[in-house]
Amino acid sequence: MATGPDKDPQKGGSLLRYFYRQLTYKPIPVQGVDLLGQTAIVTGSNTGVGFATGRQLLELGVSKLILAVRSEDRGKVAAAKLISGLNIQQDVVEIWKLDLSVYDSVVSFCERAKGLRRLDIVVLNAGMWSPSRAFNPQTGHEEVIQVNYISTALLAILLLPIIKASRSNQPQPTRMTFVSSEVPAMAKFKERNEVPIFAAIDKPGAVDNMDRMFLSKLLQQFFFVKLAKIVPPSVAVIDAASPGSVYDTEFNREYTTFAGTVSSWILPYFGNTSVVGARMITDAAVNHGEEIHGKFLSFQQVEGMAPILYTPDGERISEQLWKETLDELSFADVEGILSSISE
Repeated sequence: MATGPDKDPQKGGSLLRYFYRQLTYKPIPVQGVDLLGQTAIVTGSNTGVGFATGRQLLELGVSKLILAVRSEDRGKVAAAKLISGLNIQQDVVEIWKLDLSVYDSVVSFCERAKGLRRLDIVVLNAGMWSPSRAFNPQTGHEEVIQVNYISTALLAILLLPIIKASRSNQPQPTRMTFVSSEVPAMAKFKERNEVPIFAAIDKPGAVDNMDRMFLSKLLQQFFFVKLAKIVPPSVAVIDAASPGSVYDTEFNREYTTFAGTVSSWILPYFGNTSVVGARMITDAAVNHGEEIHGKFLSFQQVEGMAPILYTPDGERISEQLWKETLDELSFADVEGILSSISE
């Protein structure tokens, strides 16, 4: 089975095609799926697409839903809203603290997850964007890259031994879904020819902060495609999916620039609600089969990713980025984990 990106970059990278589908395609709710007995983790699940995905998993009967959130107080409020109107027990929804800006928080979260007997679904949704550039005080990396890419990569890798151990307790492989986007195709990635990549990205100076968010999602696409080549689909089916343009998510709370303000006016006429966007994430997490391993789903079908992934430059960047990522996360023995998973 091919585990690389879908080989149609022109199709996937076309903005006109994306806008057409955004305007004409409305995903229907996921139906005919029974998640009784299953355990799911959704990161960034107290608002927006993550919250709506959690609600849809509950409606499909998931037996344990773990809200991985930075604020436990906000998580408790979200949990109460999630179960409202559903005939389920309160203890079906658990709130676990996860701060992707802090490595120790990611490690602690995964240590706690070792107590899970099953782990059927992982939705890696948490992300951030800021109109002003900021650097992580612990790692020195640009915060949007730290949260959206590096720490998310750490979380995904640290969950793999737990996923592998739980395989004997569940009938199907775990589904790990990265919440992605079409925006990586628009990332400028001016640092593509520099080595090390992280050091180049972290250089001081003015940057286009919206483009940095696009870049963080591009790096994530490079990562999940490489990860899917290492992790067999018999252990976990790893995919990525886009919720499309969504106008009522907290991602949009930072729209303070002129372009952002214009976008906030347009999106309600062009975009989806979080509920509609989440249908495409839920679909990727519970539908399909091994054929989507290492693939990107846009509007509930496999599409090409950022065109750079399919080029010789993309292959070179992928190898360099992978090396730097494993070096950055070496404190957690990520190479050892990946070796044990692929055996």
